[in-house]
Amino acid sequence: MPVGAGGSRLLRGNCPAHEALEAFAAAHFRSEAALYFANGFAANGAIFASLPQRGDLVVYDVLIHASVHDGMRLGRAEFVAAQHNDVDSFAETIANWRQAGGTGRVWIAVESLYSMDGDRAPLDDLAALASHHEAFFLVDEAHATGVFGSAGRGLAAHLDGAENVITLRTCGKGLGTEGALVCGPQVLMDFLVNRGRSFIFSTAPSPLMAAVTMDAIRLAADDVRRMKLQTLVDHAVQRLKPWAVISGSQIMPVILGDDVQTMAAAGALQKAGFDVRGIRPPTVPEGTSRLRISLTLNVDKAKIDTLAEHLSDILGPR
Repeated sequence: MPVGAGGSRLLRGNCPAHEALEAFAAAHFRSEAALYFANGFAANGAIFASLPQRGDLVVYDVLIHASVHDGMRLGRAEFVAAQHNDVDSFAETIANWRQAGGTGRVWIAVESLYSMDGDRAPLDDLAALASHHEAFFLVDEAHATGVFGSAGRGLAAHLDGAENVITLRTCGKGLGTEGALVCGPQVLMDFLVNRGRSFIFSTAPSPLMAAVTMDAIRLAADDVRRMKLQTLVDHAVQRLKPWAVISGSQIMPVILGDDVQTMAAAGALQKAGFDVRGIRPPTVPEGTSRLRISLTLNVDKAKIDTLAEHLSDILGPR
């Protein structure tokens, strides 16, 4: 199997491994079709630049990923932010647009699990809102895939297969490989193949990575692995709660506010052997600089205990 594709999927870069992964992913995530991109940024760029059309409206969560913003700027549709995880704000935005004369399709865009705060979107309420307005519902499952849901299918797993739902599963986070899978109706996947510029004009993902990703999805379906991670999260909740925001997920930010203090604390933790990064504006809002802690199966309870001790030494007891 080749390591590199050698070209774009529409020229000479298509490989049986890509098609096998897409068929497997569509069946696993219970969607009509799946399309494999080089990464999540390229996938979101293609989705938002290609699918919503002139005269449509994209209503997106204000904390959605930068790749969505870039895709919307390249697209033809109008786009308006709604307040974070506020269903009423989404509904009000749509109603105001209709009252102002908007007649096109509505697209509601959220992340199922937000990467900087670790909190979850109210997916069921937003899905109901999308159905009420005959809107498409776009859900980025980047940080939930492999961690939550039946067989690691994510927080939106129960929505898969709906004719108005499109999900993005990045492969470089919980799955630990490379690329991103867009899952949804066949007609929309075909549209992306023919109109998604980051798909058409990019060298195809590595065929080897496509094969590895298929195995990673199988591994992530193991209940024992996800239960072990949840045990570590539960332990971290007890040990880190004096400092961290308890989100209910593997992502637990320590919000310090000050940029200088944040980066100094991150440097001290890294010197002690912890891969904890400082996050500053513009990635997060002004005044919310933070240490981003994200748990994986590469740690154990003893390491979490040691991290708590270092946080106490660096930040002081709370």
